[in-house]
Amino acid sequence: MSDDAHPGVRMVILGRQGAGKGTQAGRLAATCGVPHISTGDMLRAAVREGTPLGKRAKQIMDAGDLVPDDVMVGIVSDRLHAPDAKRGWILDGFPRTVGQAEALGEITAEFPLHVVVDLVVPNSTVIERLSARRTCDGCGTIYRADDPAIADGTCPKDGGTPVQRDDDKPEAIQRRLDLYERETAPLVDHYRQQGLLETVDGLGSEDDVFGRVLGVVDSRVEPDPA
Repeated sequence: MSDDAHPGVRMVILGRQGAGKGTQAGRLAATCGVPHISTGDMLRAAVREGTPLGKRAKQIMDAGDLVPDDVMVGIVSDRLHAPDAKRGWILDGFPRTVGQAEALGEITAEFPLHVVVDLVVPNSTVIERLSARRTCDGCGTIYRADDPAIADGTCPKDGGTPVQRDDDKPEAIQRRLDLYERETAPLVDHYRQQGLLETVDGLGSEDDVFGRVLGVVDSRVEPDPA
């Protein structure tokens, strides 16, 4: 299905940290003509725009606390009702718990999800990928440690320094994986019971994985009438 002809999609992409969710969601968003919406993006946008929810979230984050569900749900609701999301959206990083999923169901009651994709990769692959990840301390662009583009120790986009984030170190990665299994993995059963879940193998080249993801999305979305 071509970019121009794609009717759009409303979907959630699940998967462990390092599964490639952001990469695949970004490509799929461009193909489907809908926004790729991540939890981090939503929080930063709300804080930047100074919305009431954004101001509350900033106070919480500045104090070093986790943003509670009611704030996150409010920010998500605002974002999904924005003009650019009329044809759909791809949610990455939300929901994280069954409670958030139930809230999302209420938000989208009039325009329900088409599909939830669970991008599956082994824990060993996640640890390998994240351990090799470097993030520009300026623009936030993500690279692999062996990427020739940062061989001189600088980001080609803004001259910042690609660094290994503390949460990309092996001990922190394992804690994040444990948290995922405890809190987020139950979403798989939640959406399977609703008949929305599609499991996609996240191993292989970026193009191979994208082909699988796009295939299951197109199988769930009806094309526009001719």
